[in-house]
Amino acid sequence: MKWDGARAVAYVAGGRVRLVSRHDLDVTVSYPELRGLGPALGTTQVVLDGEIVALDSQGRSSFARLQQRMHITNADQARRLAQSVPVTYVAFDVLHLDGASTLALPYTRRRELLEGLGLRDRGWQVPPSFTGGGADVLAASREHGLEGVVAKRLTSPYRPGRRSPDWRKVKNLRTQEVVIAGWRPGQGRRAGTVGSLLLGIPSAGGGLEFVGGVGTGFTDRMLDDMARRLSGLERKTSPFATPPPRAQIGDAHWVSPRLVGEVVFSEWTPDGRLRHPSWRGLRPDKTPDEVVRES
Repeated sequence: MKWDGARAVAYVAGGRVRLVSRHDLDVTVSYPELRGLGPALGTTQVVLDGEIVALDSQGRSSFARLQQRMHITNADQARRLAQSVPVTYVAFDVLHLDGASTLALPYTRRRELLEGLGLRDRGWQVPPSFTGGGADVLAASREHGLEGVVAKRLTSPYRPGRRSPDWRKVKNLRTQEVVIAGWRPGQGRRAGTVGSLLLGIPSAGGGLEFVGGVGTGFTDRMLDDMARRLSGLERKTSPFATPPPRAQIGDAHWVSPRLVGEVVFSEWTPDGRLRHPSWRGLRPDKTPDEVVRES
């Protein structure tokens, strides 16, 4: 299944754990409850690839819940949140085991090694996998309200640092990572704060391509956090390569395009805009240059 969380590599040695984001940032302090993975593995030395997820009451990964944990760098605050919003490390691959690299091994063998580690706990687990029957597995993910599946070629090695053609995401929801380029003030209950965000995607010719705005899907906490982050990024000029239609940007406040977020939407319009987008949250694990238009 596809897990809706934050990708992290776990380095485990000597009973200690170090968690590293996709941009080589040490995020161990943000998830103190995962330090128990070290003692659980004992003397085993291993490098794992996986996803940090926050589960809801029905056992589904909730990106909205994880948002409460992703930005925390204060150790005391992280320990308090570990009690109210605990996370789970879902390990789906092994890159190094007891002094030997496993990158060149086929996925089936890496999966055997992973399952042999015995990672079965509330805080860490190896999720089930299924060989064949992809359509049925996708249907099951849809029935359980999950985001989708990841299909992996059984003979594939692990290719670090780039997207592998042997791993394919198949989603039930249409999601798109976006770069925040500006915002429009709110009205009514949102007067005096952010009403909507103006979104872009890096274009092939350089600069940002305007893909629309989003004004739904925000909680009050998200809006307060967003207003604080955007205030330090304000600029006078638009970061878009081609000026968007005036009617769609109105009284825009422009910002330096550094923040990446994610939306769910129904479809792309003929002119390349997001139709009915809804905000899911910030993606601090992604950088603007990584954002691509999802087909």
